Amino acid sequence: MVTAMDPVDNLEAEHQAHVRSWLVSTDDVFRRVKPAEPPEHLVSYVVPVDPATGDVLLVDHVNARLWLPPGGHVEVGEHPAVTAAREISEELGIDDATVGEPLFLTVTRTVGVDAGHTDVSLWFVLALNSARSLRPDQGEFAAVRWWTRAELESADRSRFDPHLFRFLGKLRRPGF
Repeated sequence: MVTAMDPVDNLEAEHQAHVRSWLVSTDDVFRRVKPAEPPEHLVSYVVPVDPATGDVLLVDHVNARLWLPPGGHVEVGEHPAVTAAREISEELGIDDATVGEPLFLTVTRTVGVDAGHTDVSLWFVLALNSARSLRPDQGEFAAVRWWTRAELESADRSRFDPHLFRFLGKLRRPGF
């Protein structure tokens, strides 16, 4: 999955090279003990996008204190696409989600309550109608909402995942 992604920019290419090197150097890519053991581990993000409007669903994550895509840590032995489907079910109550291959790859030092480890994140896209009923995990999120392109363009970027706007740029490229 890592090598199949076409990097959108030099930073994603650097992250891709880092992850390839990391994968060769370790036999343990899964978080074993919360929050940070081992200190670098796999995460699957799922970015719900309304195909009719291009609106994006994000969650105000209590621990990170940022607007993020839903998602979470890949369990031991779990495929990242299975993680994506599991997380969207657990966090939003969507039990029929199907994701394809990840679109984006990031390596991020965490912030917030669980700061101090590195997430290697695979970003999956989920086509989802914004009128769909959701059952958000009230313990994990302060809020859940759909964002229009205009709202995101005028938003305070410090309150979002540091790579979100690069992801959105890649999502809007022809062929994606």
